[in-house]
Amino acid sequence: MSTSKLETLRIETAAAVEKAVEVLKQYLSYPTVSAQQLAIPETVEFVVKMIREAGGTAEVLDDLPGNPVVYGYFPAGSKGDSGKTLLFYNHYDVQPPEPLDEWISEPFHPVIRDGKLFARGVADNKGDLVARLTAIQILQKVNGGLPCNVKFLVEGEEEIGSPNLAPFLEKYRDKFKADACIWEFGEKDVDDRISMVAGLKGMAYLELSCVGADIDIHSSVGAYVDNAAWRLVQALATMKNQQNEILVEGFFDGIEEPSEAVLQAIHHLPFDQESVSSMYGLKRPLITEAKGQDPREAMVLEPTMTICGIVSGYTGEGAKTVLPKSAKVKIDCRLVPGQDPDHILACVQRHLEKHGFHDIEAVMINGQKAYRSDFNHPFIRHVMDTAKEVYGKEGVLAPNAAGTGPMYIFGEQLQLPIVSTGVGWAGSKAHAPNESIKLKDFEEGIIHMAYMLLGL
Repeated sequence: MSTSKLETLRIETAAAVEKAVEVLKQYLSYPTVSAQQLAIPETVEFVVKMIREAGGTAEVLDDLPGNPVVYGYFPAGSKGDSGKTLLFYNHYDVQPPEPLDEWISEPFHPVIRDGKLFARGVADNKGDLVARLTAIQILQKVNGGLPCNVKFLVEGEEEIGSPNLAPFLEKYRDKFKADACIWEFGEKDVDDRISMVAGLKGMAYLELSCVGADIDIHSSVGAYVDNAAWRLVQALATMKNQQNEILVEGFFDGIEEPSEAVLQAIHHLPFDQESVSSMYGLKRPLITEAKGQDPREAMVLEPTMTICGIVSGYTGEGAKTVLPKSAKVKIDCRLVPGQDPDHILACVQRHLEKHGFHDIEAVMINGQKAYRSDFNHPFIRHVMDTAKEVYGKEGVLAPNAAGTGPMYIFGEQLQLPIVSTGVGWAGSKAHAPNESIKLKDFEEGIIHMAYMLLGL
C-alpha cells in the first residue's frame, strides 16, 4: 500500500475524530452493567443506531436466552471487492464501576482530562467499537466503498463470561461466517508499542460455600460451635500452598505442550518488572521471583487459581462479635489450552471430599476453554505489518493473553484466524476505577483499522 493512502487516512481521521469522540461519549453514558442487567435494551438500540449511521445494516438477535446479540453488515464496494469477509467481535456490556469512591469523576459521565477520556467501558470495550465503525465510515468516503465485506458481532454478556453466546454462534454460523476476525481489545505497552494477542486463556469461575448454622450466633459460642468462615479458609489452604503451588489433584491434566514457535514468541515479549510494580503499587515481590521463573512464561503458559472475594459474617465499621452462619468465596482459575472447565470443577469437588470438606459445596459460575490461534497466519502478519506502518514502530504479538473471553467458541464454530488489537494503553485500568484511553491512541486505532482493511 502506498504512503499517500496512509497520509490520506491520517488527514481524514483527524477531521473525523472529534465527532467520533462525541459518539463515544454518548455510548459510554449508558451504564451497561451485564452483571446487574442495567441499560441493556437502551444500549442495544444505540449500537444498532451507530451501525446504521455508519452505513451498515443491523439486526438484533434476541430469539435465544441471554442478552441480545447485534449483527452488523457492511458489503464490499463495487470497485474493490476482494471476495473476503472480515468479522469484528465486540461487546457492549461493561464491568460494575465499584468502588465508586475511588473514581475521580462519575464512571458513566465521560470526562476528558490531560488528553485522556475517562469512563467505565471506554477501554473495555466501547472505545474499540466506535473506532472500528469510524474507520469504516472514513474508508467509504475516501475509497468509494470497502475493499471487503465487514461483519460485526456485538454481544452483551462478555463481562459475565458469555454464558449464552455459543448457541447464537451455532444457530447463526452462516451469518457470522468470515475469513478472519479482529477481536475486541488491545493496548499499548509501557514502551508505547501496540500489543496484540492471538489467543486467550480460558476460565473456570467457581463459587465455594459453607453453611454451619441457620443464623449468625454470638461469638462466645465459638468455644463449642464450629465457624463456617474458618472452615472455608481451612479448605482453601489445602488447595494452594504458601509457594503459590496449586495442590488440587488433576488440575493440570490435559495441558498442551507449547511449540518451539510459541516459546520463542514468549521470550520476545517485553516485560518491565519495575514498571509493573509501580503501575499497580505492589507491596510484595512477584511470586515468580521465588520460583526463579520468567513472568512472561507464567503469564502465557501457566494456569492460575485466584481468590476473587470472600464474604462471611460482619464486615462493617467497628466491632460486632458474631460467629457467621455461612461463608462464601469466589475463585477464578485461568486455564491454558488443553484444560477443560468442567474437569477443573470435578477435580476441586473431589479434592474437597478427599480432604474431609464434604460439607463445602463447589459450583461453576461460568467456564470457558482457552484458545490459541495460529499466530503465523498471513492475516495476523498483515495486521502486524500495517500496525508497524501506522504506529511507526514494531508491535508486540503474544500467543495468548492472560485474560479470558469467548475466543474458543469462535475458533471452534467459525474456524478462522483471530487477532486482538485495540485502543487502550498501559494505564487504561480496565475493570478498575478511572478507566481511560488516550485520545491520540483512539485516533491512531481508527487509522490502523482503516489501513488494515485497505490491504484485504
